[in-house]
Amino acid sequence: MASSFRTRTVTWTIAAALAIAIASGAISARAQGVSARDVAALRDAKLIYIATVRKDGNQSTAVPVWFVTSADNRVLIQTAPQSWKAKRIRRGSPAIVWIGAATGPAFIGDAKITTEASVLSQIETGMPQKYLLARVGFSRPTKEKFDSGKICAIEITPIRDLPDNFKSAPGTPAPTLH
Repeated sequence: MASSFRTRTVTWTIAAALAIAIASGAISARAQGVSARDVAALRDAKLIYIATVRKDGNQSTAVPVWFVTSADNRVLIQTAPQSWKAKRIRRGSPAIVWIGAATGPAFIGDAKITTEASVLSQIETGMPQKYLLARVGFSRPTKEKFDSGKICAIEITPIRDLPDNFKSAPGTPAPTLH
C-alpha cells in the first residue's frame, strides 16, 4: 500500500513538473516571437505595413495601417470585414509586417480576427490616444462599429523576425510562419 502511494506521488510529481515545463516553454516561446529590435521599432512607429498570403501562396501588396500594441507585444489593428486582409486572415493567412516603413524591420506573425472584449477595448482606447485624427473622429474605432460589423479587430502575434532588408514583393512566394 505504501509502495502504491509512493508510485502515485512520483507519477503526480512528474506530471506536475512536465506541465510546468510545457507551460513555461510555451510562454517563453511566445515571448521570443518578438525581438528587442521589433519591440523598440513598434514603440516608436506610427504605421505598420501589412501583407497577407494569397491562396496561391504568394505575398499580397503591403498596405499601411494604424496599430496599437498589447502589453505582451501583440499588434492590434482594425479593418473592414470585407477587406482582402480580413478575408485572407479569416482563411488562415499569416501576416507579414514591416514596422514604421515599407522597408522597416519585418516579422511574420500569426494573425486572427478576434471579438475578445479586452482586445476591442485596447483598440477603442489606444487608437485615439496614439492618433490625432482618431481623436477628432476620423476612422475612430468604437464599440458600436465593432458591434454592427462595420469594422473588425485583428490580433497579430509575432512568430519570428524576417531578415534585415526583407522587402515586400507582391506576387512572390511568402515566407512561412516557422
